Amino acid sequence: MGFKILAFSSHTGDIEITAGGTMLRNAEEGGRCLILHMFKPSGKWARPPGVSVEEYAETRVKQALEAARKLNAEVDFLGCVEGVPYDAEEVKLKMYRSLSEFKPDAVLMHWKGSYHPDHLACHLLAIQAFERFTGEQRAEGKRSMPVGLYYPENWEDPQGFQPEVYVDVSSVFEKYLDVIKTYDFTSGKYSGFNYVDYYSCLKRIRGLEVGFQYAEAFMTFGDWGVKRIRRRSLLGE
Repeated sequence: MGFKILAFSSHTGDIEITAGGTMLRNAEEGGRCLILHMFKPSGKWARPPGVSVEEYAETRVKQALEAARKLNAEVDFLGCVEGVPYDAEEVKLKMYRSLSEFKPDAVLMHWKGSYHPDHLACHLLAIQAFERFTGEQRAEGKRSMPVGLYYPENWEDPQGFQPEVYVDVSSVFEKYLDVIKTYDFTSGKYSGFNYVDYYSCLKRIRGLEVGFQYAEAFMTFGDWGVKRIRRRSLLGE
């Protein structure tokens, strides 16, 4: 049985690349996933030669919509644009309202130990929205089980990251690769980093650590220690 997963992503591609396998597994099991991208692409960064800023910004949005379609996920944007000032309180309120309306069983967001300021900004706002939401849920006695918070493993968010929950994505690995290749920057041809090769190897390594062919690793909310929890799905056994 699937679950309701709400995923906060700083940029288009962030959450699909790090947790796409888990979202695919969840969708196959009848679950729902909502992806909320904080920033719409500006088109200024790592675009192909000869493509204008405006053209590439539009292309990246189209790629995000196509990636969500392949994941069988819902997707929306929180109204920010890369490199443009935004109202943090307004974004946080949108995050909170999304949590309240979608009522997820699990929430995914960036880990705070990031080299990327946009990832950290997304984490700080999302964690405040999450704590407000879960606090109100507890106070009103609306849930018998707490909402799970998980940080997907991201090469730009490595500081202090400790893999704790390993989700088996072996059965959907080829579909996962197709999803992330929807984004043209993942090949590394002009972005300078080969996401496809890196995450293919990373998910194989995480799988080897716990006896799966391929696995996605997550860190859990709160204090952590060294533990390796094997799961067939994010909230399942």
